[in-house]
Amino acid sequence: MKNITHATSGYDAARKWFAIVPPTVVAPLLTFIINAPFGRFSPKEDSIFLVDGIKAWIAMELVFPLTFCYTFLKSPLSPEPHPPLALSHPPTFLGALLLLHYLNRALISPLRTPSRSKSHIIVPLSALAFNLTNGSLLGAYFSSPAAQAYLANAFARPSFWVGLALWAAGLAGNILHDEVLLNIRRTAKAKGKGRASPPPAGKGQKQSKQEHYAIPHGYLYRFISYPNYFCEWCEWLGFAIAAAPLPSFVSGADFLATVAPPWLFFMSEIFLMLPRAWQGHRWYRARFPDYPKERKVVIPFLF
Repeated sequence: MKNITHATSGYDAARKWFAIVPPTVVAPLLTFIINAPFGRFSPKEDSIFLVDGIKAWIAMELVFPLTFCYTFLKSPLSPEPHPPLALSHPPTFLGALLLLHYLNRALISPLRTPSRSKSHIIVPLSALAFNLTNGSLLGAYFSSPAAQAYLANAFARPSFWVGLALWAAGLAGNILHDEVLLNIRRTAKAKGKGRASPPPAGKGQKQSKQEHYAIPHGYLYRFISYPNYFCEWCEWLGFAIAAAPLPSFVSGADFLATVAPPWLFFMSEIFLMLPRAWQGHRWYRARFPDYPKERKVVIPFLF
């Protein structure tokens, strides 16, 4: 027999911590102050703490779909063995959309990437913790009686389809703008660019391979430096609209009591990615004197 009461207590505790930690700890104390050591901010000198960028990315992102599937099938908050596995069942359908996103994020995109800077080991470890928590919460939510009840007539609800349309547009935009960056990397690789210079004489440490960077152009890059982030936010906003009721904002206690994991996922993405976009925008402007001054950071015309 399942211990549903114990599982519910653990679920609620994890959900509340997931609502508190990203905006109050991770975003202001880490990413706004310290550049997360991967990508353009990867350490320049080789170290035992640096890991292959592509392999680390695949490993840390595969954690989410594996955790989500396990928790969804275990359905810890429900007396039923697991929800119906047909796509005609709205929670299962939405779960399939999550897996579709992560099929691209964890496998298709990194395997199509020509090269990627090494990453400090702290980055994949942090992502692993995030994906374990997020995957568990979403799997538990979509298999819960609360989600089954809320989504029972989802296919007849206009807001469900509005949310799905925004999700699809965000996914397409995310892939499109990532492709612009991949083409910069492919072009550089074809021309033999992107390798670090030899270490200076007298220096014992080897330099880590540094990727080639250039100013991206086209589509929403005309307006912002990080349209791939913006599109991903649109994707998860649409998903949250389709998947869960809007939380109460009357008070902090009401918010913590009512916020569902799809909304937590969307909000966490903003809190964790916004500082990275701000730091990256500053990096572009410092590195390229001709960087378009009219470009905002991540929200067209606003920020």
